[in-house]
Amino acid sequence: MLWKKGRRSDNVVDARGDGGGGGGGIPLGKGGLSLGAVVLIVGFGLLTGQDPLQLLSELTGAGQSNTPAQRQAPPANDQQADFVRAILGDTEDTWQQLFQAQGKQYQDPKLVVFNGQVSSACGRATSAVGPFYCPGDRQVYLDMDFFREMRERFGAAGDFAQAYVIAHEVGHHVQNLLGISDRVEAARRQGQPMEGANGLSVRQELQADCFAGVWANHAQARLNWLEPGDIDDALNAANVIGDDHLQQQSQGHVMPDAFTHGTSAQRQRWFKAGFAQGRVGDCDTFAAKAL
Repeated sequence: MLWKKGRRSDNVVDARGDGGGGGGGIPLGKGGLSLGAVVLIVGFGLLTGQDPLQLLSELTGAGQSNTPAQRQAPPANDQQADFVRAILGDTEDTWQQLFQAQGKQYQDPKLVVFNGQVSSACGRATSAVGPFYCPGDRQVYLDMDFFREMRERFGAAGDFAQAYVIAHEVGHHVQNLLGISDRVEAARRQGQPMEGANGLSVRQELQADCFAGVWANHAQARLNWLEPGDIDDALNAANVIGDDHLQQQSQGHVMPDAFTHGTSAQRQRWFKAGFAQGRVGDCDTFAAKAL
């Protein structure tokens, strides 16, 4: 992928090394929790399906964010960050044009690069959750070690595979701006199922995959920056992070009732649906009878 053709975004901010924007770990001993209490809380979290770190943070106050450290743009000589800025910049160019064509105004998201853990309007997160979008502050969060994990753990290599991941998270931002995220949340509150093969979460994630394909189509038309094998790299990334593939790897069997993002085949299909013509209208996963 000839990614250096891309315009660099000014909306990438560097939160690496700021400790996650406050806190300082779980206090132990005098004035904090005993080691035994920590073990009990972790065990309770695992039994109930809750995040033990979140429980500990709530009980100790460690999860409450103090004044966050000042975040600045990444250094100019940071090759990884330069790649992120190039991809984000092109998503901005694409979605600004598409929104303008519909008489709407696109608002650029910020993309926060971090390592280890980070605080957001959606709470504190660790690198274990992977890249994510927080609608509360309209920011994408990315621990760039995830790209190394993609290569080494999942076998998903290539610049365009990484670009697909960024574009998918930006797709969630597009959903937020279009009011789709609010409608999904309202449906959840009304009791509609989120998880499962036909759940709203799966449909929302597959639409973000499709939006990533829409971006890829327009970016290629504008910059002609894809090289042979790039699309295959993106499809391979979609394959290895499908719910069925991940479940099979981690537990040896597939549980469709627990799907949240869609199967490998579905993720590939919807990315290709967006890429084929670059039309947002082709991405209505919520109306699709078959995903």
